[in-house]
Amino acid sequence: MLTRIIKRGGRKIPKSDANELYPHGSGYRNSGSGSSSKVTVNHASRTTIPSPTNTTVQQSNSHALPPASSVSDPIVECLPHFRDVASPDRQALFLRKLNLCCIMFDFSDTLKNAREKETKRQTLLELIDFVHSGSSKVSEPVQEELIRTISVNVFRPLPPASHENTGSENVDPEEEDPYLDPAWPHLQLVYELLLRYIVSSETDIKIAKRYIDHSFVLKLIDLFDSEDPREREYLKTVLHRIYGKFMVHRPFIRKAINNIFYRFIFETERHGGIGELLEILGSIINGFALPMKEEHKLFLVRALIPLHKPKSIGIYHQQLSYCITQFVEKDYKLADIVIRGLLKYWPVTNCQKEVLFIGELEEVLDGTQSAEFQRCIVPLFKQIARCLNSPHFQVAERALFLWNNDHIVSLIAQNRSTILPIIFEALENNIRGHWNQAIHGLTANVRKMFIEMDNELFEECKQQYLEKEANAKVLEEQRELTWKRLEAVAAKAGADGMVMVN
Repeated sequence: MLTRIIKRGGRKIPKSDANELYPHGSGYRNSGSGSSSKVTVNHASRTTIPSPTNTTVQQSNSHALPPASSVSDPIVECLPHFRDVASPDRQALFLRKLNLCCIMFDFSDTLKNAREKETKRQTLLELIDFVHSGSSKVSEPVQEELIRTISVNVFRPLPPASHENTGSENVDPEEEDPYLDPAWPHLQLVYELLLRYIVSSETDIKIAKRYIDHSFVLKLIDLFDSEDPREREYLKTVLHRIYGKFMVHRPFIRKAINNIFYRFIFETERHGGIGELLEILGSIINGFALPMKEEHKLFLVRALIPLHKPKSIGIYHQQLSYCITQFVEKDYKLADIVIRGLLKYWPVTNCQKEVLFIGELEEVLDGTQSAEFQRCIVPLFKQIARCLNSPHFQVAERALFLWNNDHIVSLIAQNRSTILPIIFEALENNIRGHWNQAIHGLTANVRKMFIEMDNELFEECKQQYLEKEANAKVLEEQRELTWKRLEAVAAKAGADGMVMVN
């Protein structure tokens, strides 16, 4: 039990103060109404903030986080609204409200410290509105304390993943229910405060980069492993804004994301935020200048293409495919590298993953020029032929749908003399023996297209196929005859042995 009860102020916050927030922050608009509480909490272990008339802030290392305050025995001090104090005193009041927001609560118990939690929520709303309004420029010492307060709240140990709780490593991440952090209504406001600070026109980049430094950014990126999709969505927005506004951090952010991908691909194959990180990269790649730097091409080869390897690719494949196609659209000469990379990681036994690969392959081929296409024709269509004959009808169907793409059909038509001999046998096998009738119809359409492209070439391939089939039949007959002869010899040897024994 708390030794003192927080007294609520009589003044209510106007709806505009609570509701006029960033679109991503809409979730906290209905997280509670109630009147605004003009309070702060002082602790014996924490120095009281000076009064508004005489405020000084001790400069400190931005990497060190202040300890989170305890709520065991709070001492309540009433604080006014920003609009109720003179402009010169608002910076000091801002600091005192930040001090209140450093108090941490247990959100797993909704009844515990409910009034204090509401006080902190209302205070965060006031801070967000103050930063968003830009009515008063935030001084450098206050900016430092703002980032430290945000750090105290968001940089915390993430709860264990569901597979760590159950001890099961074989759970499909796509089938797991998303974890929803009970503290999110509170964390969302903290993220919103950070976002408003970053996008504010009053924020001086030269000053802000002292506190939103590499250490801060790295800790922010580490939070992408959160199991709560709402937190990852906010992190995506915040990191994207930092990347856009703090040019000095761009190479570092790309490298940090790179390292997360390496750990995911080659070590853990477990990370909650790969999709969100890829979404950010999709926008980054879209802004790459031409000619493309070698660093970016290496990132494609060493990180993006190997991301096709993990079993959980279905979770982030859409974002990955977008990044890959962005590279090809930026520089069509990369198409051969991408196609060969897809073939390298092509799934052998996972049919659903194979369907995803074929879909991505179509998008890449749609941006491929003839010269790059010709470099990879043979290995590419050997793989497509295997897909055409897949007993899984969705794989065969998706491969046959490639002929519905006009650009791909145009490339095939230009190189039909190389392609048709590779896939002719697969087409004939489908017509003769595939169990799915829809595959029969789609295969017939593809055969018809080849006949219309070059009937003479089609008949030549057909003749070669029939000769190969006849030769295979002769070889099979010879094998059967040889086997019968061996059986007869063995039987005779056995009979002779019996006679000698008798």
